[in-house]
Amino acid sequence: MPEKKKSISNNKSGVKSGNCPLYKKCGGCQLQNLTYEQQLRYKQVKCIRLLGKFCRVGEIIGMENPYHYRNKVQAAFALDRHSNIISGVYQSSSHKIVPVTVCMTEDEKADEIIGTIRRLLKNFKLRPYNEDTGRGFLRHVLVKRGFKSGQIMVVLVTGTRDFPKKKDFVATLLKIHPEITTVVQNVNNQKTSMVLGNRSEVLFGDGYITEQLGDFSFRISPKAFYQINPIQTEVLYNTTLEFTGLTGKETVIDAYCGTGTIGIFASPKAKNSAENTEFYNADAGEFLADAAASNEKYDVVIMDPPRSGSTVKFLKSVVKLAPKTVVYVSCNPETLARDLMFLVRNGYKVKKIQPVDMFPHTNHVECVCALSRR
Repeated sequence: MPEKKKSISNNKSGVKSGNCPLYKKCGGCQLQNLTYEQQLRYKQVKCIRLLGKFCRVGEIIGMENPYHYRNKVQAAFALDRHSNIISGVYQSSSHKIVPVTVCMTEDEKADEIIGTIRRLLKNFKLRPYNEDTGRGFLRHVLVKRGFKSGQIMVVLVTGTRDFPKKKDFVATLLKIHPEITTVVQNVNNQKTSMVLGNRSEVLFGDGYITEQLGDFSFRISPKAFYQINPIQTEVLYNTTLEFTGLTGKETVIDAYCGTGTIGIFASPKAKNSAENTEFYNADAGEFLADAAASNEKYDVVIMDPPRSGSTVKFLKSVVKLAPKTVVYVSCNPETLARDLMFLVRNGYKVKKIQPVDMFPHTNHVECVCALSRR
């Protein structure tokens, strides 16, 4: 597993909120009033308080450079009260857009591309979409970048399918940013908080990018889920793989798998290698309940539920399946503590807990837990 680091080594650990003028307006980075070392201590204490009753909590693994780590950046577009085109993020718990030109957590190239699109809208006499009137053109811009592959996807989310001077707009964008490998127009004309609509058209390139994770290459489309912090993702997945204790003989379930990145990442060490992997599009709780009812046998269950945690139905099915090892990957220590209590009361013992800082400057902390059947 990669070396554990509590502080960063580029003399930025003393950076405070004064370096981000949007800290109080945006609300996205709740901990920027703390140095990075203080943030890690805060998260460590939180995990110990919630999870220390189960076993010793490992020292949180932080980032060497906790800035500009987000490989996915999305910006909402609107007009301000002076009719100037602005782009940025929705203020926490509101629908008000906070204008952003540079963000300390977002990929710098993505911010640069969004700034270019903001200027091009004015040059091409295109206006942001107005949700109240249903008029205008651009709602959001989504940029995804492969940190290892270098590929960049730009998704223009529009309120209408009509795209005046489409070819010229895309050609100009590519001339300014030749590093862009694909451009997609996504149409969302619904009154909704969802960013992407159901209809997409590829305007340039393949309509997807690829990115490397471990020994595998993943294809990422506009709607595909992929971990936002690629550097810490490898730390998280390597920790998960270590906690499974795989020897090459085990059959593994990767529950709540999404695009299956954890299971595929672990597959070379398991009996069901990548070539011997099956995907099921189903509710995780119902699938595991059916497997338990059929008396199927699995050696390891990896579970990575949403922030709300797992369900009693799923956890009961895990207990009935009785795998030798359960590895719980959590993005919420509060719901993790609740679910661990259920498993402990039903025949499992928590062996290891390892926090990982996936989202520096925010309240969020990931934990990987290894449980074994008593």
